[in-house]
Amino acid sequence: MTPSPTPLSYKDAGVDIDAGDALVERIRPLARRTLREGVLAGIGGFGALFEVPKHYREPVLVSGTDGVGTKLKLAFAWDRHDTVGIDLVAMSVNDVLVSGAKPLFFLDYFACGHLDVDTAATVVGGIAAGCEQADCSLIGGETAEMPGMYPDGEYDLAGFAVGVVEKSRILTGADVQPGDVVLGLASSGAHSNGFSLVRKCLERTPSPPATLDRIPFRDAILAPTRIYVRSVLAALERHPVKALAHITGGGLLDNIPRVLPANATAHLERSHWPRNELFSWLQDAAGIDDTAMYRTFNCGIGMVLVIDPAHANACMATLREYGETVYGIGTIAHRNASDAAVTVC
Repeated sequence: MTPSPTPLSYKDAGVDIDAGDALVERIRPLARRTLREGVLAGIGGFGALFEVPKHYREPVLVSGTDGVGTKLKLAFAWDRHDTVGIDLVAMSVNDVLVSGAKPLFFLDYFACGHLDVDTAATVVGGIAAGCEQADCSLIGGETAEMPGMYPDGEYDLAGFAVGVVEKSRILTGADVQPGDVVLGLASSGAHSNGFSLVRKCLERTPSPPATLDRIPFRDAILAPTRIYVRSVLAALERHPVKALAHITGGGLLDNIPRVLPANATAHLERSHWPRNELFSWLQDAAGIDDTAMYRTFNCGIGMVLVIDPAHANACMATLREYGETVYGIGTIAHRNASDAAVTVC
């Protein structure tokens, strides 16, 4: 008689359902703090329900999804998990904002090989903090424990944001014209782009500086992406902003053209905003020229607005009222066939 095999449980296979349940209970109060009007059902169900606010006449939903990229590798190496959740939210809500939309709700996906409840709760705490900054609701998500898919101590993140904008107020950039002013909102650092190069720079620099702009080095490197939702929505409400560009992968040179008409070019004046020590260190460590920097990093500008010069000063005042550091970084000109879409000089 063949002996019966030893029974195997899901936990024996590497998946701890009890840990997953414990995580849900840990994050439930974090998600509850983010709830806004419109949430009908949130964390814990099979699907999250959200009612579009009734004051919109022709509501258009705007969606965005993104991750944190290889910045996570530094979070693992340095055991710093409290801010990458803010990065996750920021990358999606700032993208949704570019259309003029107000973020409504956010969902996250956390995947790991082995679920460490404390680490996961810390990450989700950052996600909840980001949602609070963006005035949107964390109403759902997925935690996937997949043994063998990820090394111990590592995880991956993805996020999904949905916003709403009145159809008549969608920003397309179609009315941008020569003479318009380009405003730049200061970034908090490298945000969540270019970290494959950042990590190479770290490999080249076994003894990096202790501080960058008086901030401890690792804090400067991992500073979470700035969330521009409150300030920019206030500016959109008060001033006729024509276009927005979130400066992510591709930097200033590749992102600004995405919101310009084909016959428009942006001339940026490099002397019009300060160069902080983080980007100076990165350029020196990488040994790359200015053009490569402008295509890899935000170089100190995380969001760009285009507006008629008659309204530029008032718009800048509103942005500063909401805590932004804002600069007039350039102007729009007519683009000839041989012109670059963006020049920095």
